[in-house]
Amino acid sequence: MPLADRGGALRTQGRGPRRTEYVIWDVRLRATIFWSLLVVSGFNALPAIGGGIAILVTDGLGMPAAFLAISPFTSFMWPALILIIVVGGLRALAAGLLVMRRESALLWSAVAGLGMLIWIFTETTLIRGSSWLQVLYFATGSAQLVCVLAMLGIAGWLPRVPLRR
Repeated sequence: MPLADRGGALRTQGRGPRRTEYVIWDVRLRATIFWSLLVVSGFNALPAIGGGIAILVTDGLGMPAAFLAISPFTSFMWPALILIIVVGGLRALAAGLLVMRRESALLWSAVAGLGMLIWIFTETTLIRGSSWLQVLYFATGSAQLVCVLAMLGIAGWLPRVPLRR
């Protein structure tokens, strides 16, 4: 017997009498994925913007100029601006669109997650080393992409999650 959704009415999907069964754990799972995506976006936006500003103001935050030896940059100005605008700005944009529940939030969340992965990969390649922070931010960028895939229904175990109620 089909279960009723939160409003008590049966939902149908597609054509004909095919009905989608909703259970309580499904609703909770959808909410958990949405809030996880929002937290990951906000969590990474603030340190990226703050770190980029600190690097810009202090000309490298005490990092040796040798870190830039094999990069196309001669100073820390451009990496700091990329960190502020691309990494932090895209995450802040994605978080804001998620709060407003805009459909474009998923696109921007995916772009921001991919941007974080590219940033960390490039950073570790150019400085020829890594730290626990880079591992953490690579993991959160990956988590952001997984949440987007789950909300789009691409993960296969959850139907597409609409952002608007």
